Amino acid sequence: MTFALALLAGAFVGCSTPETRIEKNLDSFNRLPAAQQALIKKGEIAIGFDETAVMLALGEHDHVRERTDVHGTSEVWVYTEWEGSDGAMLYSGFYHRCYRYEYPYYLYAPSRRERDHLRVTFKKGKVVAIAKQTR
Repeated sequence: MTFALALLAGAFVGCSTPETRIEKNLDSFNRLPAAQQALIKKGEIAIGFDETAVMLALGEHDHVRERTDVHGTSEVWVYTEWEGSDGAMLYSGFYHRCYRYEYPYYLYAPSRRERDHLRVTFKKGKVVAIAKQTR
């Protein structure tokens, strides 16, 4: 058990968090309003954020979808999590894409499935909708 915990802790070293993304993009972060900066530090977003602010808060998206409706075309960034066949969450969060080894540990789980956790919709480069999985 101790070895497994040490292995997981080691896998997270150097992973992308709001803090590390801010450090790497300090100029972009400093140009944002104070209210947005406060949310980004907590890993949160809001309506009106631009793509840079969302990337600082949430990191890289897992998928991009194009959505067309009566109001035109928008871009949807999808953030996912992995769950087991029983619906129990295997993995989600800031470290979703961070692993040092060949595959992240949750890919070894039999009968795992990917589920949309968060969808962020952009129109003209600004967030116009946020859809979160609540359960």
